[in-house]
Amino acid sequence: MREDIKKLAELIENSSNIVFFGGAGVSTESGVPDFRSQDGIYNQKYKYPPEMMISHSFFMRDTEEFYRFYKDRMVYPEARPNKAHLALYKLEQEGKLKAVITQNIDGLHQMAGSKEVLELHGSILRNHCMNCGKSFSLSEVMEQEGVPRCDVCGGIIKPDVVLYEESLDMGIMRRAAEYISRADMLIVGGTSLVVYPAAGMIDYYNGDKLVLINRDATKRDGAADLIIRGNIGEVLGEAVGIV
Repeated sequence: MREDIKKLAELIENSSNIVFFGGAGVSTESGVPDFRSQDGIYNQKYKYPPEMMISHSFFMRDTEEFYRFYKDRMVYPEARPNKAHLALYKLEQEGKLKAVITQNIDGLHQMAGSKEVLELHGSILRNHCMNCGKSFSLSEVMEQEGVPRCDVCGGIIKPDVVLYEESLDMGIMRRAAEYISRADMLIVGGTSLVVYPAAGMIDYYNGDKLVLINRDATKRDGAADLIIRGNIGEVLGEAVGIV
């Protein structure tokens, strides 16, 4: 075992109130692309910039084009949890991990079995009619051509994800801040820590076991007690004993 991963395993062993904060890199090993890497969504060519197409105003103005991009690039129904998701579930089962705070919308943490998951940016698995409020599953949205509509009132169905120009759920943000402020260990993984206000959540941590796991450097590396470069699934999987 690498020395840095061995150190991570020791920190986990000696902690009882761990919180995990993760981003897109947690799901890349499940085949879900991230946004900002060289091959990420933001560096691919479309008719409109991706940031525009996943904004609230674009959704309202050109819902059909939004859904064309959304179904093609934002939704990966075949994705399955990787070793990172499974390691976090194992730590929760052992009573060590108290919460997963994620910027991801893919639902893979819940699929792995994690119970206390705070989704800062919502989830593709939840959808609702903008007119009558009826809920719809992801499969019900994906099976419809063009703009998915409610079978009760004909209203447009909107995914429960936070689009650009929309506010984060302040209730979830407060809960996340509370979990982080009480943690004796904070593991941050698979995130560049550039998307605010979510990235600012780690400022609530008061402990001395801040671990950053990422393939690339982040702007917060200087504050970390342990930095590990690598794929988070491989790192957490080895540290926790996921074969």
